[in-house]
Amino acid sequence: MTDRRSSSATPAKRRNKLKIRSDDHVKVTAGKDRGKTGKVLRVEPAKQRLYVEGLNMVKRAVRPQVNQSSSTLPGTGGQLGGVIEREGPIHISNVILLDAKGNPTRVRIERKSGARVRVAKSTGAELD
Repeated sequence: MTDRRSSSATPAKRRNKLKIRSDDHVKVTAGKDRGKTGKVLRVEPAKQRLYVEGLNMVKRAVRPQVNQSSSTLPGTGGQLGGVIEREGPIHISNVILLDAKGNPTRVRIERKSGARVRVAKSTGAELD
């Protein structure tokens, strides 16, 4: 019997294209912050997670930093140490995008002159 999975044929890595980007406004649909809205600060496509301003706050214990510029955690430069609060990741499936009027909508991708354009499914309005 031959093995169909040969070691020489490795699958090419696909780029994860998400329909939610930084600076979008989203509403949380599941979890401890369900129903709350906020602005997306950062998106991690490889992990399919995003960070929303003021939501999913987690506490982290931070050691005092001797050199203030060598801090590895964002927002901890110049900290004396102790417990800090910052945003934690939320899975992309637990949020929904809000359109310009603040209504939740799903997103459709359309091609216009060769460019990807995000369109709200509920209203048909462009989001970009």
